Amino acid sequence: MGRADTRRTKGGGRIRRLFTWKKLLGTFLAGCLLLMGAFYVVYLMVPVPSANAQATMQSNIYKYSNGRILARTGEINREIVGLEKIPRDVQNAFVAAENKTFYKDNGVDIKGTVRGALNTITGKGKQGGSTITQQYVKNYYLDQDQTVTRKLKEMVIALKVDQNSTKSEILAGYINTSYYGRSAYGIQAAAQAYYGVDAAKLNVAQGAYLASLLQAPNQYDWTSATPTGRKLVEERWNYTLDNMVEEGWLDAGKRVGLTFPVPQKPKAAPGMGGQTGYLVEAANQELMRQGISEEDIKAGGWTITLNIDEKKQKALVKSVEEQLEAKLDREKDKKDATVQAGATSVDPKTGRVLAMYGGIGATEHWLSNATRRDYQPASTFKPIVLASALENGAKTQDGREIGLGTIYDGTSKRPVVGSDVPFSPENEDNRSYGPVTVQKATNSSINSVYAQMIVDVGPDKVKKTALDLGMKDGADFGERPAMSLGTMGASTWDMAGAYATLDNHGRKVTPTIVKSAEHKARKADPVKSIGEQVITREAADTVTKAMTGVVRSGSGVRAAGDYAAAGKTGTSENNRSAWFVGYTPELVTAVALFGEDAKGNQVTLTDTINPGRANGGRTPAQIWGAYTTRALGGGSDKQFDLETDDTAIVEPDPTPSQTSESPDPTAPTPSGTPESTPPPTSTATTPPQPTDSATFPTPPTPTRTTDPTIEPPADGSGSNGNNRPQG
Repeated sequence: MGRADTRRTKGGGRIRRLFTWKKLLGTFLAGCLLLMGAFYVVYLMVPVPSANAQATMQSNIYKYSNGRILARTGEINREIVGLEKIPRDVQNAFVAAENKTFYKDNGVDIKGTVRGALNTITGKGKQGGSTITQQYVKNYYLDQDQTVTRKLKEMVIALKVDQNSTKSEILAGYINTSYYGRSAYGIQAAAQAYYGVDAAKLNVAQGAYLASLLQAPNQYDWTSATPTGRKLVEERWNYTLDNMVEEGWLDAGKRVGLTFPVPQKPKAAPGMGGQTGYLVEAANQELMRQGISEEDIKAGGWTITLNIDEKKQKALVKSVEEQLEAKLDREKDKKDATVQAGATSVDPKTGRVLAMYGGIGATEHWLSNATRRDYQPASTFKPIVLASALENGAKTQDGREIGLGTIYDGTSKRPVVGSDVPFSPENEDNRSYGPVTVQKATNSSINSVYAQMIVDVGPDKVKKTALDLGMKDGADFGERPAMSLGTMGASTWDMAGAYATLDNHGRKVTPTIVKSAEHKARKADPVKSIGEQVITREAADTVTKAMTGVVRSGSGVRAAGDYAAAGKTGTSENNRSAWFVGYTPELVTAVALFGEDAKGNQVTLTDTINPGRANGGRTPAQIWGAYTTRALGGGSDKQFDLETDDTAIVEPDPTPSQTSESPDPTAPTPSGTPESTPPPTSTATTPPQPTDSATFPTPPTPTRTTDPTIEPPADGSGSNGNNRPQG
């Protein structure tokens, strides 16, 4: 054996002698004893504190951007009820949902607590796993901070509480101190808030829903939840009931017969009437998206300053009152009562939400029409299709690059070419335009042109552009040609953000309503409202130029005023929603009307605010124009600073009052007659002149007018007066 081998043998022997299994076991046991000893010391040193749940409840103060107080909140909606007043089935539902071993454990889940602490240390946020006793301790004795120290205290106090209290006392405390959403603390307030009954009258299905809510009160509130949220809470509801059957607390036969108990609509808290409740709730929602828990917000102590400009907010409310509410008789006319309005106004340079209109009043209609996403944005989505075409350098079926001068076939019901999914959308009033430029198709919102354009670009690419611009819930889009007509759900908040990004030359704008939020020594991180360049400046500016034509002489003439403006109208299928989204160089505003009956069902707006269709070019555009004029102090000299392709044109309609039967003298001469020939084999007719590269002369700017007697061209989206579907 050589020296090297000898050295290796001696070195390996020393390592084995140093790390024998006896020494390792001894070290492990010693470490365990040290940890147990340390925990015992902590156990002795940490007392059960006095209850502080009620004492720590404070008011939140909400302010306008100028510092004037908008609202104070903080009155606690809680009524303690004894466990004997809560049906046994409902009690068991809470145990089944949160902690099946509650009646057997010692109040602590070591694995869950360690997991929660590790997630806190590693920044993964809030993590479940605590027992009912631990959650009760957190609610009643401690605070909502997610720190390792707080988790350790929670565990120690839970052990002591479990030793000194009965399980019934702990369960009653837990049920009465938990936060259920809708400003409801405790099961009695929750029973009233969600089902309009006392806790004693709850059935097992309702109890299982309230128990399921505790995991995520805001996300799981059925009336405001997203489709994903509804799916998750229904799954948790089923999980709770299945656990009850498993534990022998619910008969399997009865379980099969239970149906999901949809809760009633929420109501605003006292003092939250008018627009106040909508503004406060929007601010709270934004804080929660920033990681502040709903429990933390409701516990109070926050001073929250909004970006809302008090003067612009009043201007928006006045404009809705003047252009809509003054013309409705909600009390005596059932049709009038179905009309709901919503609006969001944003500064495109900062992303600040300057004004918002949520509805007739938060105490009458709690669901905010400004932020709801259950209605279609209709043809206000068409500029996003155009933006995607320009951004991606898309070409027609016969290889021509898409621009404002590109010729398309505007024949109504023309089948799209190049799609695996058949689609033949009807234009407004079934009007056929023949060959038209993209500018003309935008002005008059021609469905057949934009249906073909989305095929040319690719629905997947258009969806990506929409999400990049700021639209939400991509799962709702449906990548089909019909998407060109805005068939997804969207809010005025979403559309204002997307259009603000276009106004901001393609740099992402995220609307934000919270200017600052402070709580004692800590602050909430503000939303990053201005992001990266998401589409090129040329693409964004070209879309802006196209939409100036809509306001100048297209379907949006009622929005014109003493300012430069770009915008788009939209009316959804069966006239259930009507939109105008537009902007000046300094202000972006989305206005929408929604048809909603007393039960919350979507209904038509036809023959409500005016005879026939309530299209986006009528009342929504009028509200937009009245508000913009007020918000800009009567008008503005600022002009759009646009960088566009030299071929970008703004082609006027011959007159804003043309009827749907009028010929289009601006249309190029087609090669063939689309109405009498089979569907073309390419995207568009290709006449000799003009071509995509031709420069169209810019016509003189027509005098702007808000004269209500002028009838704008058809808005082209959604449905017509007879509710015929338009795609």
